[in-house]
Amino acid sequence: MSNTLTLIASFVARPGQEERLRDELNMMIAPSVAEEGCLGYQPFTDPNRPERMIILEEWVDSEALDYHFTLPHFQHVAKVLEEILAEPFTLQKLTGLPS
Repeated sequence: MSNTLTLIASFVARPGQEERLRDELNMMIAPSVAEEGCLGYQPFTDPNRPERMIILEEWVDSEALDYHFTLPHFQHVAKVLEEILAEPFTLQKLTGLPS
């Protein structure tokens, strides 16, 4: 079984902060996919509830994800999220099923 880690990060913007959240999440794409351990990084919006967004991420392993959390672009967005989210974001970590 692979050590690949899939992450679903979920966000709920405060009223009026939807566009800022969308912009901040989109700004995370380029620096994140440039990281050696990142296999994919894509934000999505709920079409029925535009204040709800997720990022679907794939990392080579948990160490790559832990390193991602230490980088300046993540540290920046973490501070911004404290200001614009209606509730703390959640992280769901998933791994492949054993064969």
